[in-house]
Amino acid sequence: MCLGIPGEIVEIVDPVRQLAKVDVAGVCRNVNYGLLEHEGIGPGDWVLVHVGFAMSKIDEAEAERAMEGLRLMGQAFRDEMRAVVDSNIS
Repeated sequence: MCLGIPGEIVEIVDPVRQLAKVDVAGVCRNVNYGLLEHEGIGPGDWVLVHVGFAMSKIDEAEAERAMEGLRLMGQAFRDEMRAVVDSNIS
């Protein structure tokens, strides 16, 4: 199962390689935002992240609802969080 986990962009770390530091449930990782570059991504924006890639831009309320729903999924949520923790795009 593939899940997108909401995260908040903390900073753009490499605009050439399209990398942003994203806080996902307290875990900060570099995430590729290339798929969303046309949406004007920047610090404070929320995105759905799947294994190191920002897949869509969302608002904070949607991020909170998504996290709440993911926590209810149990093991699938824990597996996706493990993928976030283990990823390290740099």
